[in-house]
Amino acid sequence: MLRLKNINTYYGKVHALKNVSLHLAEGEIVTLIGANGAGKTTILNTISAVTPAASGELLFAREAISSLEPDRIVKLGISQVPEGRQVFKPLSVEDNLELGAYLRYRARESKAAIHHDRDQVYVLFPRLKERRKQLAGTMSGGEQQMLAIGRALMAKPRMLLLDEPSMGLAPLVVQEIFKVLETLRREHGTTILLVEQNAKAALRLADRGYVLETGKVILEGPAEELMENAEVKRAYLGKDKKEIWER
Repeated sequence: MLRLKNINTYYGKVHALKNVSLHLAEGEIVTLIGANGAGKTTILNTISAVTPAASGELLFAREAISSLEPDRIVKLGISQVPEGRQVFKPLSVEDNLELGAYLRYRARESKAAIHHDRDQVYVLFPRLKERRKQLAGTMSGGEQQMLAIGRALMAKPRMLLLDEPSMGLAPLVVQEIFKVLETLRREHGTTILLVEQNAKAALRLADRGYVLETGKVILEGPAEELMENAEVKRAYLGKDKKEIWER
């Protein structure tokens, strides 16, 4: 469904991604693991054209997308949930969700279809329905993360890009969010590319993973194999990291 081939991305003169290649099959959950500054967020921003690639090939459903603008990327079916949530704090929950469907309104899609999808977001996150008239900026961090995911879903994505969805949240809230991600894949066939600080939780959820270091992919494989890899264990699955996904 998505393929990156030898992608190079720069921030000014800083070479952030160095010949990065990876792929996602339809319906997969794939996670990106690495230290701060490894290039994980840059990969998401490159896919969604926030930080376009300088060279390399980027394909979505076999269509070249590296030269497209961000709005066109969303129209094709890729939505990003940014790090730090970035909800519109002065607006209500409902207004935030409506803005997620902005391109659908511009395309004159029926309001009934859009409102149906909004109601589906409320099924996934009942707390958002309870707080639908509440200003986003007055909600807890966990509720804002739910809203950020819901807003992205309002664009009807085939693929969801998530950047650190557990950051700063209580373990029980993270469990709830990860269960929603499982539901999206299982019941809706949503393909998910996940950047997550809790590597153990991410690998338990994902089918496959890529390990990044200083802008390069240094290791890839099935999530279960990465969980057992000695170097991955040493660097990212230390005992000091609180386990939230005991089964």
